[in-house]
Amino acid sequence: PCSLQVVPMVARLVADGPRYHRAESSEHNILVIGVPNVGKSSLINSLRRLHLKKGKATAVGGEPGVTKSVLSRIQVCEKPLMYLVDTPGVLPPRLGDVEMGMKLALCGAIRDHLVGEDVMADYLLYTLNKQQQFGYVQRYRLGQPCDHIEPLLKHVALSQGRTQKVKVLTGTGNVNMMMLNYPAAAYEFLRDFRAGRLGRVTLD
Repeated sequence: PCSLQVVPMVARLVADGPRYHRAESSEHNILVIGVPNVGKSSLINSLRRLHLKKGKATAVGGEPGVTKSVLSRIQVCEKPLMYLVDTPGVLPPRLGDVEMGMKLALCGAIRDHLVGEDVMADYLLYTLNKQQQFGYVQRYRLGQPCDHIEPLLKHVALSQGRTQKVKVLTGTGNVNMMMLNYPAAAYEFLRDFRAGRLGRVTLD
């Protein structure tokens, strides 16, 4: 649902559900739970701006782990009186499905360095080609789709000046050389995907 539908929908679900031994109160206290980096804090801020015309109340970021603890109640609406509680993202302690883990990593639910930007970039390219989503060809001005990640990362590194200084040990001493920074190119590829610059892509 869009932001305009969230508060009425939640109020209706609470009103229609059994109250058990909860206090008879007209205010709603809702715990916001989800996987990391799915947009829980952004949703709270959006509802607060929409219904109260107030600014950001909880920090957001493009990496998982910005919200590190359960925060205090944040009012998002006056009528009905509704408070949301932001929480850190949660994942199962073990992911039995490797492909599901890769999809979560591409969406930013798992920190990149835990999987490896190069591995994630390789899986992303495989997924884009499998779905015939060739927005990256236009984005990086390629002549045709790539079947392997190395040529793509090389092109991205060259076109965007992603280089790094590397010290090489030789028989006559140390020599500094400029080499292509493939991890930086992989990160750029992932960032373009997450920002929607490679087109509208669904991983499932």
